[in-house]
Parts: sequence; C-alpha cells; structure tokens
Amino acid sequence: MSRYRGPRLRVTRRLGELPGLTRKSPRKAYPPGQHGQARRKRSEYAIRLEEKQKLRYNYGITEKQLMRYVREARRASGSTGATILQLLEMRLDNTVFRMGMAGTIPAARQLVNHAHILVNGRRMDIPSYQCSPGDVISVRDRDRSRQLVERNMEYPGLANLPSHLEFDKNTLTGKVNGIIEREWVALEVNELLVVEYYSRKI
Repeated sequence: MSRYRGPRLRVTRRLGELPGLTRKSPRKAYPPGQHGQARRKRSEYAIRLEEKQKLRYNYGITEKQLMRYVREARRASGSTGATILQLLEMRLDNTVFRMGMAGTIPAARQLVNHAHILVNGRRMDIPSYQCSPGDVISVRDRDRSRQLVERNMEYPGLANLPSHLEFDKNTLTGKVNGIIEREWVALEVNELLVVEYYSRKI
C-alpha cells in the first residue's frame, strides 16, 4: 500500500490525535462515514490494526516500510515494541519535525526531499535516514532554505524539544545527543499491540 495522501482529518477522527500528521483538530469527535456514530464492539484484531495504523499514518510510512522496521526490531536486543518506536523516531524527517523546523512530518519530509537539510555538513535528501548520536543537523546555507525553515518555526508542531535533541534557533543547527526515550514519544500508541499484530504476519 502506498503512502497516504488523502484527507488527514478523516484519519484523525478514526484513530485519534496524530501529532506528526496534522496540527488541526477535527470538529467531530466520532469516526467518519455512515456508521461512524454507531457504537460497535471492536474485535481484538480491529484494536491491533488501529494501533498499527497509528504508526503508519503518523510517521507517513508505507506498510512495506513498517514491516521492515518490525523485522529489524525483532533482530535487535531489548523490547521489540520500544525498538520499533526508536527506529521511527530517529528517522531524519521525524527528527527535523521534532526540532521544530517543520509543523508536521510530511512538511519535514518535503524539506529533506528538496535538499534544504544537511547532516554533518553534507546534503541529505533521504527522509528515512537513521540519525545517530553525534549527528549534526542544519539548514542549507542559502536564503531560500533559511527563509522556509524560519517561516515554519513560527508555527511549530510540538512545543517541547525531546531530551535527546538540542537545537539553536539562531544558527538553525541541531544535534542528536542520544536515542529517544519512550516517555518522549508524542504519539499515544500501544506498541505491544503492534508487535502482536505482526506476530501472525511475519
């Protein structure tokens, strides 16, 4: 399944708040569609599917990409669910978003794709690049890039900078100091249910 490009508020009405997808809040509190207001008991499968979909839509990744992250997390030591969140949070597009250089993850991905972002002084246009402790992330030294980021910073997506990042608003330069901790993940998701969802598929 390809990356979602449809109405974002329909997704947030169905899955709840997704801070990486949109800053807007839906006016209606129930899911979209003809049967959105009907109270139906959800199956165990449906509950796990929704948790998985939260990751997909919030981080703007495809099903194939998410399955790759799950396989990688299973090979790593430690909690599989926590490792999945760490891999997603340490993506370059999400790191640019968490530093406040873009209001949403799709906007941050566009900054990266259009070569406005440097990693360790080198141009990086791969949104899925895995940031590592010690990486220095900066804005390309040209007027167009700086103006774009400065305009985005007037309306940041999230107010608090995670503890593993630092960012200088004057030089538009940030640094990755470590791996994100679970309590700094802004998305409300039960990662254990995501692991259970994929246990029957992978």
